[in-house]
Amino acid sequence: MKQTRPYARVTVTPKGARWSESGHPWVYDTDVEKTEGPLRDGDLTDVVTGKGRYLGTGFYNSRSKIRVRLLSRNANDRFDDAFFQRRFRYAWDYRKAVMRPQDLTCCRVIFGEADSFPGLTVDRFGDILVTQTLSLGMEQRKSRLFPLLCQVLREDGQDIRAVYERNDVSLREREGLEENKGFFPGWEGDGTTATAITENGVSYYVDVENGQKTGFFLDQKFNREAVARLARGRRVLDCFTHTGSFALNAVRGGAEQVCAVDISDTAVQQARANARLNGWEERMEFRCANVFDWLPQLEAEGKRPFDFIILDPPAFTKSRRTVESAARGYKEINLRAMRLLPRGGYLATCSCSHFMTEERFEAMLRSAAADAGVELRQIEARQQSPDHPILWNVPETRYLKFYLFQIV
Repeated sequence: MKQTRPYARVTVTPKGARWSESGHPWVYDTDVEKTEGPLRDGDLTDVVTGKGRYLGTGFYNSRSKIRVRLLSRNANDRFDDAFFQRRFRYAWDYRKAVMRPQDLTCCRVIFGEADSFPGLTVDRFGDILVTQTLSLGMEQRKSRLFPLLCQVLREDGQDIRAVYERNDVSLREREGLEENKGFFPGWEGDGTTATAITENGVSYYVDVENGQKTGFFLDQKFNREAVARLARGRRVLDCFTHTGSFALNAVRGGAEQVCAVDISDTAVQQARANARLNGWEERMEFRCANVFDWLPQLEAEGKRPFDFIILDPPAFTKSRRTVESAARGYKEINLRAMRLLPRGGYLATCSCSHFMTEERFEAMLRSAAADAGVELRQIEARQQSPDHPILWNVPETRYLKFYLFQIV
């Protein structure tokens, strides 16, 4: 006898079925053929082919272009507390396997679809978890989920005292959600939103309330180490320095001199405060300037004061529509950096935009090198740290490109 499912059904088009069978967890609105049964936004629903074959179960939202976010492809799963605890333990065990023990106190604990928690991000900064909830299904269940995650971590001996929500992102509007931020009720800790972390032997202040994203960018952890290894004895320029993380790693690596530049005075002051925290303020120079203006100025003056330049800009594009404009921006700063570096100098360059693919980014670098009249000797091609895992069937999880070159 055929088992009766407790969920409504969403039938997808043949195109939608092929997309789902490829392993992608999103069902787009254009791929929905029909719905059957009572279905409210945020509810769990089964997704099936036109012939009724089961494809998975996920969160439904009529307001979103991502109509269903698949949570499971196992028809035997029951979405109770035990299910979510298993998922949290699996994610944490993965971090323990791929990260060093000292990295676990500041790492990404949950990376959305890559950890089978669609629309949920959780970063850890010491005893504070910072969450970002971008799907309605997760939003409706967070009162169950957040205590379960804290329980899993505490059972492993991790000291978790507070949970802070950073839902002040416009993406929530696409799910019909309001923006907000603040402590998760019952998990206020001592009420402070400022803390300090240590990564790669460098200490930073983290403001989980006002810092960008969740307070600090954890995905460049090991790329910063790669910069530190190359920095010894070099004159380093860190562009778009933000918290000063690459600049500080260069100092730690033994750079002869380090200049940290950002257009935001607030960012420059934050970088200076982090330098002071490490006792390195006297070994660094800080400059508030627009990199797009300052690099051409150095070139016009015929100055080549640096032999290692780091380019870590914010995402120049967050959609396919603006990717060509973004490519021009990336080329401009990379071209200027290549012209400023001496032969034998070093360049670290990256993009954090999913839409700027590896192929497109590398084509931009080849074009910039040709226009600058230099050749690039690749040292390393890197990605985000493994606590931000990449699922090959979900291209959106592959977003950070990081390259180290010598100019020859």
